[in-house]
Amino acid sequence: MKIKNGPGNHDHWATPDWLLNEIRKEFGEFYDPCPLYSEFDGLKEEWKKINFVNPPYNRKDKEAFVRRAYEESLKGNISIVLIPASTETKIFHEIIVPNSEIRLLYKRIKFKGVNSMGKYVENCAGQTGSMLCIFGAKPK
Repeated sequence: MKIKNGPGNHDHWATPDWLLNEIRKEFGEFYDPCPLYSEFDGLKEEWKKINFVNPPYNRKDKEAFVRRAYEESLKGNISIVLIPASTETKIFHEIIVPNSEIRLLYKRIKFKGVNSMGKYVENCAGQTGSMLCIFGAKPK
């Protein structure tokens, strides 16, 4: 699976800098197995001790990255996953709730990316609220 962004693919949005800075303040530097515009499959890559993941929000990819984050926690790694706050889903109740620390984010996040008109924007709020799911050891 290659994850790309651009006109015609509106499922990939960049995390705002303020949120990345807050995560770095708490957890330190991290590996991003799901970077925007990537040419590799982050699910097949070796993850590091601390990972930050903002996966594509389609159901298949989002669930795959959440499951991988959980698997990484079993190895002693930390994975911070940014996803929509969908509390009614099976993966929320079976994987996220029993295995992660959940942090609901105040207000809708404004992401950066290419909108459906093919224009780069930095203020596109998601359709729902967001949450951070932290799998693994506690922060430093």
